[in-house]
Amino acid sequence: MSQLAGKNILILATNGFEQSELEVPQAKLKEAGATVHVASPESGEIKGWDNKDWGCAVKVDKALDAVDAASYDAIVLPGGQMNPDTLRGNDAALALIKAFFDQGKVVAAVCHAPWLLIDTGIAKGRKLTSYKTIKQDLINAGANWQDAEVISDKGVVTSRKPDDLPAFVAKIIEEILEGRHEREAA
Repeated sequence: MSQLAGKNILILATNGFEQSELEVPQAKLKEAGATVHVASPESGEIKGWDNKDWGCAVKVDKALDAVDAASYDAIVLPGGQMNPDTLRGNDAALALIKAFFDQGKVVAAVCHAPWLLIDTGIAKGRKLTSYKTIKQDLINAGANWQDAEVISDKGVVTSRKPDDLPAFVAKIIEEILEGRHEREAA
């Protein structure tokens, strides 16, 4: 299947990402024909978290400071607790996510990754979902939180947990195929 042929997708992560929340979108988006790169503040490899222990390493394709949102059609933000919590303290990571949003590109966050939508100002006024433990954080940031396997609000795609990954990836593909999303600035 090559419905995403010619499309470039960036996955932004660091150590402690939820293993399946990086690897499933990476594999499925590649299967759909997209070129998928993993970017990180770290170089070489980053290590995932799988259930109750460290998981497998994933190769980093691009240094965070070498990435330009203009070169990509979407950004995918895997969850896990450590990964988004670390990235939300990184100004370059937040600026990159905001650049994707400001350019009308797909911004997709799963599990705890919607924390990054709070810190970029994207969450406010938007319909979102997330892992249940950060529901109140999103509500406090002005989001309209809903309990659903996937929600899309003008190209901002969110899901709750690994069980939602099939719906999450399907919605990312759908939103990329729709093209640029017009939305109010965060």
